[in-house]
Amino acid sequence: MTLFSRVRRRLGLVLAGAALMPALVAVAQAQVPAATSVPKVIRIGVATGGVGTPPRTGGTTAGIANAQGLLEKEFEKDGIQVQWIFFKGAGPAVNEALVNRQLDLVWQGDLPSIVHRANGVKTRILLGNGVRTGLYLGVTPESGIQGIKDLKGKRIAVFKGTNLHLAAVRALAAHGLKESDVKLINLDFAASQAALTTKDIDGFFGYVQLFALRDKGLAKIVWSAAQDSYRFTRQTVLLGTDEFIEKHPQAVQRVVDVLVRTTRQYSEESRRADLFEEWGKAEYPAAVWREDFVGQPLRVRLSPLLDPFLVDIYKQAAKQAHELKLVRSVPEIDSWFDRRFLDAALKSQGLVDYWPAYGADGNLIGGGAGVPVVKPKGR
Repeated sequence: MTLFSRVRRRLGLVLAGAALMPALVAVAQAQVPAATSVPKVIRIGVATGGVGTPPRTGGTTAGIANAQGLLEKEFEKDGIQVQWIFFKGAGPAVNEALVNRQLDLVWQGDLPSIVHRANGVKTRILLGNGVRTGLYLGVTPESGIQGIKDLKGKRIAVFKGTNLHLAAVRALAAHGLKESDVKLINLDFAASQAALTTKDIDGFFGYVQLFALRDKGLAKIVWSAAQDSYRFTRQTVLLGTDEFIEKHPQAVQRVVDVLVRTTRQYSEESRRADLFEEWGKAEYPAAVWREDFVGQPLRVRLSPLLDPFLVDIYKQAAKQAHELKLVRSVPEIDSWFDRRFLDAALKSQGLVDYWPAYGADGNLIGGGAGVPVVKPKGR
């Protein structure tokens, strides 16, 4: 049985493909090399099912770039096609596609990307896109649960294999609970909502979909990661395969340029209503996003920076994934972050100090002039 098969059996998710020997990705922090060829198509995997036809998703500026066709406009003059491929199986399904060499770039959360790196799938992290994303605990009104400390022995759902999984386990540990202390049940978001409604579970770790259940009187939200500690928030990034980056570095640079430009446009507080209106055309209405972002500056939540705080979170997540036996070894993290393309975009667009950067200790280390100081809580 391959390693991917073992992970699939453990998580109950699709993580197909043969296990590969671990390999380190040596990333030179140098100038972007000249293109060796022009791609005919750029295949971008998105670790969510999206909604509508064609699908779209909210919560990140990558979702806005998709909805507005910004990458398609960037490459149409060159006859290069851009394909956005949405995966209902989330990060684990994206991993299967990566193993089968069906994607060039991917938008994916921390845990599934750590799984593919630990198994030798060669990618590089290019920029943040969905950092410090929230996590909530919703429970049935009758459960009597007041917070995470009350979860021992309770039936709690979590979408295992996604970036919610590690964040939830970190939160449990910080409140004195091991994963084995809680009856964690592997359910996707839709199944979790249905199970909570029918009271087949006591609660679930989820995201803004919990707001609708709360408003109907079907759930109570008793815990929020953003209000507790940024250690329990979730991180997503844009990654590229080594093969695509090496063959088409100029195309990668143009993708990063578009995403940085789009992120800059929506990072101003004056654009907050516009941002939520755009996202409100996808899975959740604008009011949901307004609530999720209360008290959080856009330049903190939308930051594309690959700062020491983000690197440290990935290092912690890699160790945690190993402790949970989700990977056989702890993958090397530092060289995974390839900052060449982001650095070039920030410099060319005059944005070197625009977004705030945080150190591994949670302290502000630069940038973000005029932004309220927001220290990652609990660090």
